[in-house]
Amino acid sequence: MKKIIVIGSGFGGLAIASRLLSKGFNVTLLEKRDKLGGRAYVYEKDGFTFDGGPTVITAPFLFDEIFEAAGKKRKDYVTFVPCDPFYRIFDKDGNTFDYNGDHDFVLSEIEKWNPADKEGYTRFLKSTKAIFDKGFTELADKPFLSIWDMLKVAPDLIKLQSYKTVYQYASQFIENNFLRKCFSFHPLLVGGNPFQTTSIYAMIHYLEREWGVHYAMGGTGAIVNAMELLIREQGGVIHTEAEVDKILIEEQTAKGIRLKNGEEYDADVVVSNADVAFTYRHMIPESKRKKYTNRKIERTKYSMSLFVSYFGTKKRYLDSDLAHHNIILGDRYRELLEDIFNRKELAEDFSLYLHMPTKTDPSLAPEGCEAFYVLSPVPHLDSDTDWTQQAKPYRDAIIQFLEENYLPDLEENIIVEHHIDPLHFKKTLNSYKGSAFSVEPILTQSAWFRPHNKSEDVDQLYFVGAGTHPGAGLPGVLSSAKIAEDLICGKYR
Repeated sequence: MKKIIVIGSGFGGLAIASRLLSKGFNVTLLEKRDKLGGRAYVYEKDGFTFDGGPTVITAPFLFDEIFEAAGKKRKDYVTFVPCDPFYRIFDKDGNTFDYNGDHDFVLSEIEKWNPADKEGYTRFLKSTKAIFDKGFTELADKPFLSIWDMLKVAPDLIKLQSYKTVYQYASQFIENNFLRKCFSFHPLLVGGNPFQTTSIYAMIHYLEREWGVHYAMGGTGAIVNAMELLIREQGGVIHTEAEVDKILIEEQTAKGIRLKNGEEYDADVVVSNADVAFTYRHMIPESKRKKYTNRKIERTKYSMSLFVSYFGTKKRYLDSDLAHHNIILGDRYRELLEDIFNRKELAEDFSLYLHMPTKTDPSLAPEGCEAFYVLSPVPHLDSDTDWTQQAKPYRDAIIQFLEENYLPDLEENIIVEHHIDPLHFKKTLNSYKGSAFSVEPILTQSAWFRPHNKSEDVDQLYFVGAGTHPGAGLPGVLSSAKIAEDLICGKYR
């Protein structure tokens, strides 16, 4: 009954807590906020429920595995329903492209834009299966703790053209400019720029085709609640409003933690689901760090941040052209991403993800009402944007755009509203530079080049979540918990 402390209750923390409980460990989960979820925190106001974070559920079997390991069935705790279409993608003029898991349907949608791309898309899909088989099936839940781990797979990565970007890779098969965007936007879901992210992430498209895109009835927060219930049933101990101040280290070995209030917990193993950079900079003294010095942390490239506006309306928009998941691509798409990722400038225009969950699940809003959230990628805090001054005009510009193009009379119908911006990611979620997805997923920051799942500086300290291998997104975060479980169990087998 080794004692394990898990810091943070995002999906990485929840997953590793349950997995280790299933293996017989004594697990205590510590969360600094008033309830669990991390980036999947839920906001509730006046009968509306808003998921604070991830809304796209892919690879649902990764959740099933966690419940099965505990001798339970996930469907007894939370219900997943498939989304069709997976996404509705709009161009600058409001023209749409839908796609789902039906190959003939996708080809019919491609036909509307460029019939010549149907054959190219079929080849693209076949090629992404090879990337998926290597990048996800073989490597996503395997640790990269030494350079040899990386060298062993290097020939395969070269063969799969990992040196190309996702956009370059898709463009080999697709001619139409808009369709190229439709089949390469996926890195944005995990904090990457399609024009910079390694083509390995093209596997996300195949992953969605393999298992579909799902929604949890009751919202993503329903999964958090289900996992909290599971962990408590397994005998896990959960403390909220328990902010960790320091990881206690003796002879370069983690021995427990100290909370902000001075309370201490001893442990045989510490697992951090907190931001990796924040963990090293603020929970571990620099004198205890050889690899992850402040200089190395600062030189790492971090993902963009997000501006997210959650709003509820007193009317429903069922006659709109919107689907459950909507992606609205602006005219200045490539240049906008250059502003966000490289120039670190807040542009006047935007590309948006518009989530309309009440299209599927009306229970998230009072009767006759609609719940939305609209997400806009923005630079992280290196942009020096003063969000205390900029948030309101930026919000107004987005709402006006939606009103003029998708949701008539929106402003006058909004009755509930809340927003988060890069300051929230920094101050509340402890994310370095206010990045929304931690370390940017470029080739030189993937696999062995990412912060390792086992600390290189402190023994008995492990990492799960977006900032470690394999990366952000629910499949990546849940896979990081599988890796940490194997490493910890290997230690005590």
